[in-house]
Amino acid sequence: MSDPILIVSIAAVFLLAGFVKGTIGLGLPTVAMGLLATRMPPAHALAIVIVPAIVTNIWQTFVGPYLRDIVRRLWPLMIATMIGIWLGAGLMTGPYARYGTVVLGGLLVIYAIIGLSKVRFSVPRRNEKWVGGIVGLITGIISAATGVQVIPSMPFMQAIGMEKDELVQALGVFFTTATVALAFNLTSAGLLNATVAIPGLVAMVAAFSGMYLGQLLRSRMDADTFRRWFLIAMLLLGIYLAGDMLAKIYA
Repeated sequence: MSDPILIVSIAAVFLLAGFVKGTIGLGLPTVAMGLLATRMPPAHALAIVIVPAIVTNIWQTFVGPYLRDIVRRLWPLMIATMIGIWLGAGLMTGPYARYGTVVLGGLLVIYAIIGLSKVRFSVPRRNEKWVGGIVGLITGIISAATGVQVIPSMPFMQAIGMEKDELVQALGVFFTTATVALAFNLTSAGLLNATVAIPGLVAMVAAFSGMYLGQLLRSRMDADTFRRWFLIAMLLLGIYLAGDMLAKIYA
């Protein structure tokens, strides 16, 4: 992966993905996976995304006072997600790997529609552990196939009534756990190796630069307006990814 044009493309993708995360607090893996999937298979894209995602999410994990309460409430979600990722090992690299791009496109569409419609679910406190286990298992299998962990985990975390700051920290904790589990899948498949070192380093620098710019914008721009346009862009990207790959499969 030493092609200069590809390296520049990776830098641009992560600058944008970091910018989105800096502005609205999430979206780096989702944006990066969606855009990189237009240039390479999802498994190769995830190998580049994995380290910047882990580092930025670890930072997000420890910014806030809610870590103990988050772990106490979300441990079934996180453990089940790791199990799902382990069970789904091979989905991104096996004979059905090309369908991962279709699934990724579909997930981006679902993610965008849920965000734009502002649908809100509610899970009673007494049910959140067993529901979280089911949600985690589904999220893990989907994540193993696509590298994206936002569906259905994010609607679940919103449904259990976390406050804004606690939710942001919870996303950091959860995404760190899921991304580390994915790293083991990639290592077992031989994809997380020295060939992604340079692209990964470029991606990390670009991601942190984008986050810094996004945080500057956050103080000057209405975050809800930015989020709406971001979701519209994800909707269009998802339609393109799924439609383009389906056309290639059935051509």
